[in-house]
Amino acid sequence: MEERRDVKLLGTKESIFTQRIVWALKLKGIDYAFIEQDFSSRSSPLLVELNPVYKMVPVIVHDGKSLSESLVILEYIEETWPVNPLFPVDPFERASARFWARFIDGMFYEAAKKAFFSSGEAKAEGVELVEEGLHLLEGQIIGKKFFGGEKIGYLDIIAGWISYWFQYIEEVGEFKAMDSRKYPCLHAWINNFIQVPIIQQSLPKADDVKAVYRGFKDAAALAAAN
Repeated sequence: MEERRDVKLLGTKESIFTQRIVWALKLKGIDYAFIEQDFSSRSSPLLVELNPVYKMVPVIVHDGKSLSESLVILEYIEETWPVNPLFPVDPFERASARFWARFIDGMFYEAAKKAFFSSGEAKAEGVELVEEGLHLLEGQIIGKKFFGGEKIGYLDIIAGWISYWFQYIEEVGEFKAMDSRKYPCLHAWINNFIQVPIIQQSLPKADDVKAVYRGFKDAAALAAAN
């Protein structure tokens, strides 16, 4: 592990966005100090100071300068520490990875939120959108061990929450979209991804993840009641 004590990461272990940065730093062998934040409070004084715009994790601090948003941070990590590259070398493949990353964080993530928080017809629509997204991702992983090929790459890190967190989103959100028979290649990728030691060792406890999602549901119900 390369000594980089000038690198600090503010985050929460249950956060899918924080874990992206944890995985990237560990895959590149960059040592860092982790500063745990309270998931129930996104406005600690330090977090507000370092990320005054969004006041959310993750935030990386390097040489006294801070950056937020996981996609931005991953780009910075790749350019700052090019060892063990995460992005494809080919320009087209690199651009394609960015495209699918935006799809996952945009359309697919929003569909999962709709399925998670909604009820009735809106929930059914959300589940249908999630299934469409899974079908599209299935097409991207056919014939591959990882989205990055034979080793974990940028898009694997972006999609990583589907391998672990998504099952608890389904459980707490009371819906089911993932089906190993419909998406066998995606299912195989999930197994390959979570068996990688760096990934496996960083995963939060299932009960902690479910507690966070129950908190989201309760907060949404309370807001709707008011």
